[in-house]
Amino acid sequence: MNDKHEDPYFGKFVNLHRNLNVKNKPNILVSPLDWGIGHATRCVPIINELIEQNTNVIIGADNRPLAFLKQEFPSLQFVQFPGYKFSYPGKGSMALKMARQAPAILKGIKEEKKLLKKLIRKLNIDAVISDNRYGLSSDTIPSIFITHQIMIKVPAHLKFLETKLYNKNIAYISKFNECWIPDFENEINLSGDLSHKKSLPPKSYYIGPLSRFAHKQLSSTKTENSNKFKYDLLVMLSGPEPQRTILEEKIINELLKTDLKSIVVCGKPEKFEDRIIEDKIIIYSHLDSKSLEKIIKESRIVISRPGYSTVMDLVALSKKAIFIPTPGQTEQEYLAEHYFKNKLFYKMKQKEFNLTKAMTEATSFSGIKLEFDQTKLKKRIRRLLDSI
Repeated sequence: MNDKHEDPYFGKFVNLHRNLNVKNKPNILVSPLDWGIGHATRCVPIINELIEQNTNVIIGADNRPLAFLKQEFPSLQFVQFPGYKFSYPGKGSMALKMARQAPAILKGIKEEKKLLKKLIRKLNIDAVISDNRYGLSSDTIPSIFITHQIMIKVPAHLKFLETKLYNKNIAYISKFNECWIPDFENEINLSGDLSHKKSLPPKSYYIGPLSRFAHKQLSSTKTENSNKFKYDLLVMLSGPEPQRTILEEKIINELLKTDLKSIVVCGKPEKFEDRIIEDKIIIYSHLDSKSLEKIIKESRIVISRPGYSTVMDLVALSKKAIFIPTPGQTEQEYLAEHYFKNKLFYKMKQKEFNLTKAMTEATSFSGIKLEFDQTKLKKRIRRLLDSI
């Protein structure tokens, strides 16, 4: 959607819930979904920009996203915002598991809407930015929904549900004042069908990819071309349990059979269990963004889930990667296949994982090198703040 044709969607909220603190800064609630830490990591550039534009940022999060964002922004105000308590199956049907948990998720959406109303009154919230939390739309303050997944991919045998899910998704998103899509608008993009195949919700804007490393990308190309790496492999684990642990154990067992000098980052910011195995495998429970960015640059190749936030981080640093989708996670399976077909990133199924083969095959895949433009994000935030 072009900004020059937009309407004043926020007009009815002007002067409502005006912040009354001494500095007269607007209070902006930022709340990411708690499925893994990816939704939280891509909120980092949003939070930084909000701070840059002189706002009081209040973070509403739970579980690992809460632990991660507390480490990244220790001086900010936090509220514990309960998640949807969704879990991935260790085995069996993902679709069946999701169907069984749907009532609990819908209940969670209703509960977070109630909590938002209380927080608006208690903390004098002026606007809310929700990363995939469907219950955080509001009738009294501007609300923004962030997603790259307008179209929800389903397993082949449930293809008949795709249109129904799309329509339901649009209905939820349309309750928000704007939808911000972290991707490029044109044919060179990262999300493929997920946000480019079907019609967008009203008031949708492509704001460019969101990466905590985007402002650091200029030095990454030189590091990549120098062909001097400190580590052969970096493994970045993430996502809901038990699949995160299943993959961790599988990869470490494979690493023990090789001489590769490697680092494993477990994606558990709530833990402090760093260790070294056989003087060649360094394991960190979690690394802050500055340390992780350094290690990504020092590693020849990265193994990770193709979670969209991870993809954006790797693209920001121009890294090659091996993607192992979470079994049954249709979005990750689609993205991995999409990049694989275009010879961008190598992919391998978790149950078929073979480290030696993956390291050999991945060398022929180019990775993605794109410039990140942060001006669209700045403009959307400026417009939001001007409306308060």
